[in-house]
Amino acid sequence: MTHPPAARALLASALSVTGLLATSGCAVDDEPRPRWFSASASASGASPAVEQPAGSGAALTEAQAQAALVTEADLGEPWRPTRGARTWRDGLLKGTTEDRDCQRLLDALYTEEPVGTPKGPQATSALDDGDTDAQLRYRVAAHPPADVDRALDWMKSLPDRCGQFTVTTTRGVVQGAEVRDLPLPPVGDARQALRVTLAGETEEGELTYLTMDLAAVRVGEEAITLTNAGLDEVYAEVTQQAVQLGAQRLAEIRKQGRAQI
Repeated sequence: MTHPPAARALLASALSVTGLLATSGCAVDDEPRPRWFSASASASGASPAVEQPAGSGAALTEAQAQAALVTEADLGEPWRPTRGARTWRDGLLKGTTEDRDCQRLLDALYTEEPVGTPKGPQATSALDDGDTDAQLRYRVAAHPPADVDRALDWMKSLPDRCGQFTVTTTRGVVQGAEVRDLPLPPVGDARQALRVTLAGETEEGELTYLTMDLAAVRVGEEAITLTNAGLDEVYAEVTQQAVQLGAQRLAEIRKQGRAQI
């Protein structure tokens, strides 16, 4: 596996804790696009925001949450149902850092719950990219809107609060972390996404370079949360299109549910 030059630069910069990362890599808009990517559904497209009245009536059922999921049928090849959690989850995401907000982010990356534990019905899909070994986890769950909005505001502050920091894993490996804002399509009532990179070295001196997208969207009284991560290519377009499709699907299911009341 060939790691990008930014991996070693990120590690060296974070360990010295001086200045900004000189080689932070290309912007997400410049990254190679997966085979199935359609420019018409990009984050900068003209899709209108989904209008969703606050306090819109009956809560989502578990069956409705399941129906609102994004699955391999939506993403197409090379995505497929997951075969199990990757070893990098425990090896790279379990760790500590000094800043409280950065530690909270690190914990949210590991638990994949940036808005906290669901307060009602929920459903989850987990997928693997057969080409890059990336893993995507997509959840639809009931959350109090105020809790979601507070979590989104916190996420929005992290590129400034935790733009760069160091992480010490449970195995004693020091990693450099970088946090950037990731644009999302204008769907749902409120939304925020981050791209986090963790760069370190194994005891044998081999570079490790983990890229992880973390996204959350509030649609009425439910929230969509998504992680898309891997040690190779992690396409921002996958994150963006999954959020766009999922938010529109959830809004439609909510509308259908209200019509049946």
